[in-house]
Amino acid sequence: MNLKSLGFTTYFEEQYNSFLKEEKYKNCVPARVLLEHKHSYRVLSEQGEWLSTVAGHLAYESYSQADFPAVGDWVLVEKMDGEERAIIHKVFKRKSQFSRKIAGRKVEEQIVASNVDIVFLVMSLNADFNIRRLERYLIAAWDSGATPVIVLTKADLCENVDDYIQQTEAIALGVDIFITSSFTGEGIEQIRAFFKEGVTGALLGSSGAGKSTLMNALYGEDIMKVSGIREDDAKGRHTTTHRELVFLPGCGCLIDTPGMRELQLWDQGESLASSFQDIEDLSASCRYRDCTHKKEPGCAVVRAIDDGDLEFSRLQSYFKLQKELAFIERKTNTQEKLAEKRKWKQISKGFKKKH
Repeated sequence: MNLKSLGFTTYFEEQYNSFLKEEKYKNCVPARVLLEHKHSYRVLSEQGEWLSTVAGHLAYESYSQADFPAVGDWVLVEKMDGEERAIIHKVFKRKSQFSRKIAGRKVEEQIVASNVDIVFLVMSLNADFNIRRLERYLIAAWDSGATPVIVLTKADLCENVDDYIQQTEAIALGVDIFITSSFTGEGIEQIRAFFKEGVTGALLGSSGAGKSTLMNALYGEDIMKVSGIREDDAKGRHTTTHRELVFLPGCGCLIDTPGMRELQLWDQGESLASSFQDIEDLSASCRYRDCTHKKEPGCAVVRAIDDGDLEFSRLQSYFKLQKELAFIERKTNTQEKLAEKRKWKQISKGFKKKH
């Protein structure tokens, strides 16, 4: 396995050359994180695959969960003599990352997949289809730095595919949409065509959307465990329990991820406009520049709803996501200040010990 096929581009090579200027890293090599365990990582380099742990200095300098390695990351590792284990000294700067707020009340970023070129947003064509959920995924995808692609699965079980396509096209402006069936093989070759040497994709979607089944179809054999959906509500059972990077036969890498029942956004306000470009364009024609699209006269957005050109539920979703992202922004600004304070406190302690 050579570095190029692993996705090691000039972007990462320049960082690696910079690291090597320091004598302490002369025995280190670049590796990619395949799998994240509770306190360790499975990484792959040109020299082999090793179980790795984070060096003490890296853990000490990390102020949040996002500072630690994630699946898809490139890391600088040093192999331990006589063992198939390694120490992770640095995490390369990421070229893209799909993030969300961690589950629960705590406001902290969780990186779902890193250094991805294409984000495949997977949703099944059944009763679990949710256009509002897809809007959330699109916002996070646009913010990730990767190219979003929508994959609608289980076409063989759907009698009104065109209706689902129309709903999706209405909220996914400029995004490619593919219809697939792992049972009949429909659309599989179209998805496989995205994968060239060094290209990394990630499958994201809710439980039961068919991500693991799609992974198996793209790979050509069953490498991921799959489960059926519940007959009473068409919702899926959790099959994939961890994130994992897999190399597809021929070329390309693909990250499979556990299903997310709800995607809580993370500091992605700038991408809200990209996902709701239709509302943003209408806003430019409003009489007032600071129009809230509620009761103001001459509001182009309200007029579009009255004329049937825009669904009221989409505007409601826009308002809801605006409010959610504003809350995250306020919380993260406060946490960034606290993290900066902790950072300088640690630097001060280190300085006092040396002197």
